[in-house]
Amino acid sequence: MRKPITIIGAGGTIANCLAPLIINKNEPLRLLSRSGYSMAGADCKKVAINNQKELSVAIKDSKVVILLVGIEYTTAQWQLQWPTIMDNCITSCIENNVPFIFFDNVYMYGKVDGRMTESTPFNPCSKKGEIRATIASHLLQQIKKNNIRASIARAADFYGPHSEEKSFFHQLVLKNLQAGKKAQWMVNAKAAHSFSYTLDMAQGLYLLAHDENTLNQTWHMPTAKPALTGEEMIAMAANLMGQNNKYMNLSKWMIKSVGWFNKEVAESVEMLYQYEYPYLFSSEKFEKYFNYKPISYEQGLRETNLFYKK
Repeated sequence: MRKPITIIGAGGTIANCLAPLIINKNEPLRLLSRSGYSMAGADCKKVAINNQKELSVAIKDSKVVILLVGIEYTTAQWQLQWPTIMDNCITSCIENNVPFIFFDNVYMYGKVDGRMTESTPFNPCSKKGEIRATIASHLLQQIKKNNIRASIARAADFYGPHSEEKSFFHQLVLKNLQAGKKAQWMVNAKAAHSFSYTLDMAQGLYLLAHDENTLNQTWHMPTAKPALTGEEMIAMAANLMGQNNKYMNLSKWMIKSVGWFNKEVAESVEMLYQYEYPYLFSSEKFEKYFNYKPISYEQGLRETNLFYKK
């Protein structure tokens, strides 16, 4: 009997791109979630990921476990939940002798002068970055001690299919353009900013899940280069959608003032450094190893536009 790929965090942006890919290849898939999210063709289970014993039972006999869970975007909830989730995943995978892939972001790098690579040191300049550095370091320590076979897969900001709830690019650019409004950009639209395409990230995770030689390493998910500026991304999207490419630049003080009334916006203020300066993400290691070419921004935006039209 073939072992399933198990995804913890079904129903999220990347899970909704990766799950159909696995199903379409006729491979067994197990989806775990707190909500009981279901998808045809997968074995779906409702699991409390903060309950280690329950999680351990749920991942039994997995080919590999991929952590794609999302948590409320507040520092308080991240501090409360992320260490427990990471501990539970590590312990459960060790108990079942199952490889583990943690899908991570780049917050732990902090402000980077130049390209972000897999060897970029952790230097967080935000509270959320400190939390991500802590849990990633914990996993890396367990790998170093040979307690677990695991990898970290990192991506830049999202855009693409299924990203409407988690992508600032979708919320501020695509959504406004679709409504015939001016696009918006945070802080500095003249700075280059890398974006990882959701379907590229799904393909990247799929390839890592099927290659045991990639374990015990950090991988940056395939991301197009060179990074475009906000102005260039807006102009490209507007042209593909047949809309005016005028935009509004949201200054720091504007965002901070909105944050007085909007909790989610307030929680994003500490991350504004990512949009003030060049945000350059390198996936050359992945591209070379897998001989993989990321989807270009033009193709990605075209496919994204068609996806949401449908």
